[in-house]
Amino acid sequence: MLLASCAHTPPHNPLARWVPSPNHNAREATLIVIHATTQDSVEQSLHTLRTRNSGGPVSSHYLIGRDGALYQLVAEDRRAWHAGPGSWGTISDVNSASIGIELDNNGSEPFSSEQIDKLLVLLEDLCKRLDIPRYQVIAHADMAPTRKTDPGPLFPWARLAEAGFGRWPSGPLVDPPANFDPRSALRILGYSMDDYAAATRAFRLHYRGIDADATELSIEDLRVLYALVNIPE
Repeated sequence: MLLASCAHTPPHNPLARWVPSPNHNAREATLIVIHATTQDSVEQSLHTLRTRNSGGPVSSHYLIGRDGALYQLVAEDRRAWHAGPGSWGTISDVNSASIGIELDNNGSEPFSSEQIDKLLVLLEDLCKRLDIPRYQVIAHADMAPTRKTDPGPLFPWARLAEAGFGRWPSGPLVDPPANFDPRSALRILGYSMDDYAAATRAFRLHYRGIDADATELSIEDLRVLYALVNIPE
């Protein structure tokens, strides 16, 4: 009976405190999506992620507090409900193909060093154990640019890149050639072109730390974009 009971125990990460949420179903992960909670405390976010928000039941696999405390709410082999409608590259059901990581942040404060340190530990662990490509770490805004802006312009993507996670331009930035097509480049990165203005805003949030609408990309935006699509995976 003990063995039978253990066989039904969901796997969870020993790095984290297990606080299970019922809001999930089965799936596999090839992508990691980073969120900001835009709430006032980790306690409030734990409650939301185990119940519902204004849109219905919501959850994520992990939540990291401002002090670096790491909580796991959903087993990694289950489909947490964190991403919502959107896409990334050929992935149209992001919940079914991703690990969701929520960061306790109200959307207007810098992310603490303790929080980012723990995020880096978690990313290293997830990418190694689940064989997720290290460049497949994106923002919630990247896959849902018409609806979301998190984790926002203050998130330190450059620090993640220094540790080898996500995409980031390297080397000197140069002007792209005259035939460079930014729409094709954004699509190569994974952005949907259903709403070009939303995609450019999400791109600028992620790679420039700028939260502003832009009907056209600036020359500096284009230099960054050109560098990104020329980085070997």
